[in-house]
Amino acid sequence: MNIPRIAPLRNVAALMQHTERLIHRTPGLPGLGVFSGRSGSGKSTAVIVAANEYQAHVVQMKQSWTKAYFVEKVCEEMGVQPRRKTTPYYVDAISAHLAITDRPLIIDDAQYMLRGNMIELVRDIYESSLAPIVLVGETNLPQGLTRWENIHNRVLDWQETVDCDVRDAGKLAEIYCAGITVAPDLLESIVAASSGAIRRVATNLDMVKELARRQGAKRADLSLWGDRAYFTGAPPVSRKVEVYPGASAALARKAR
Repeated sequence: MNIPRIAPLRNVAALMQHTERLIHRTPGLPGLGVFSGRSGSGKSTAVIVAANEYQAHVVQMKQSWTKAYFVEKVCEEMGVQPRRKTTPYYVDAISAHLAITDRPLIIDDAQYMLRGNMIELVRDIYESSLAPIVLVGETNLPQGLTRWENIHNRVLDWQETVDCDVRDAGKLAEIYCAGITVAPDLLESIVAASSGAIRRVATNLDMVKELARRQGAKRADLSLWGDRAYFTGAPPVSRKVEVYPGASAALARKAR
């Protein structure tokens, strides 16, 4: 079984430092952290690394989840069973487990907890355990949390992701273009075309690998890439094709 490699990108290092600060915070300081950024910035990959490094419990929120289903999934992740299967008992079981183990809890896609009062569950769990809790989500997460002052003022550290640069792209190339040297000019062009989104950079690098394979090349640069289109994430533009010059005018006359 091939285990996928994870590039040591800056956002991966940032979440690890963020989590470590919460774990080793001075007694008396709050223990919530917020790690946010746009889609495709590598947050979920960073979560995997941080979870492995610090033995954190990880739950990825879904838009369809309710309060009851959320606490049930957290208990399932932790391997604990509440005395009764109701939300208060689930919260107590989660809090007790975190208080005993002091392991971090990372909630990915936490922006979905801004609906209703779901985020209040985080406050209840934190207050009962004082364990480090990291909320990972999209760019709207920090602003959304300002609606709950009792959550907002318990945040110790706010961390935003950074866009992919040429250094990050070079590290991604070691994985997605293994065995191929990707020239700096092509890396710069890919980063620019991808608007700094890590997911798009990775997709474009995979396209470079396929091109180099077909061409039998061990080095890829802008001259090899040529005028090919990059993957930008933009939807295709619909084009109207005329069968022959003046076809539209002829059809219009016929309609009259």
